[in-house]
Amino acid sequence: MLACGLFSDTMTSLPPSTTRLDPVLVSTWTGMIAIPLWSVAIGVIRSVSEIFGPLSGAALIYTVSGLLAASVLGLPGLRTLRKPALWYGAALFCGYEIALAMAIGLAHNRQQALEVGMINYLWPGVTILFAVLTRQQRGSWWLIPAIACCLLGIGCVMQGDQPWSTASLLENLSSNPLAYGYAFTAAVLWGVYSVVTRRFDTGKNAVPFYFLITALILWGKYALSHEPQLVFHTTGMLQVVIFAAMSATAYACWNRGVVSGNISLLATASYFTPVLSAFLTCLWLGIRPAHEFWLGVFLVTAGSLISWVSTRSRSSLV
Repeated sequence: MLACGLFSDTMTSLPPSTTRLDPVLVSTWTGMIAIPLWSVAIGVIRSVSEIFGPLSGAALIYTVSGLLAASVLGLPGLRTLRKPALWYGAALFCGYEIALAMAIGLAHNRQQALEVGMINYLWPGVTILFAVLTRQQRGSWWLIPAIACCLLGIGCVMQGDQPWSTASLLENLSSNPLAYGYAFTAAVLWGVYSVVTRRFDTGKNAVPFYFLITALILWGKYALSHEPQLVFHTTGMLQVVIFAAMSATAYACWNRGVVSGNISLLATASYFTPVLSAFLTCLWLGIRPAHEFWLGVFLVTAGSLISWVSTRSRSSLV
């Protein structure tokens, strides 16, 4: 108790500027909470899609995520709904979520689901690229080899279980172009979303609203599809609820980070997500990928780190 009292007196005597937390630092660390939460996404989305189907499984996830997020964060008011920036964000967010869910759900098997999930992790490099192009972030010519390293890594990831060759890469890509196309689209959309969200901040966390719009679109696509009728599954619903809670928390934290935090540092920390995500997905789905896959994951991570270094260089582009 005495120690607590002395500590309290000491803190009281310090100048206000000494005890006040840096709001940018707080926002940055809040955004980083999203990274470990996102790392389980590929495995759970694939697992849920195998139980309920690609469309209905994703629709369930975003419906529950939206309801949970809305109950905690609330929904945008009427004034906010009139702002065009909200709808820019909604279009990009919904497009990203639908593209990612479709890429994972339409994969022919779990190995391919892991591959398209890794392609999604091109988005950190894309985020910095667009931040530089829109003059929100300084950058250097190191960004070019960084992006090349990321793309080389994705090439390794897309080899499947075959040795490296251009023929095997093209063969794997042509086996399911829709899933791979969705994955590349998702990476670009989330990079653009991160930059647009920072540029046109509405002052209100619209993630719950975005989740519910995404769910509505997916339910509409499900109603028009030929997927089997939805059947209740206890284990599947448990996965949906747990992942929805984690996902809602992750996106709320990330929005806070990109709006008010250090976007370059956030993107850099997120570059380690592919390694953690690949590891957790392999455990969850029982996959043992080839050595080329892990080489690709580390190249993507390395390229992402180089792109961050490019933003710290004195020889800047802008």
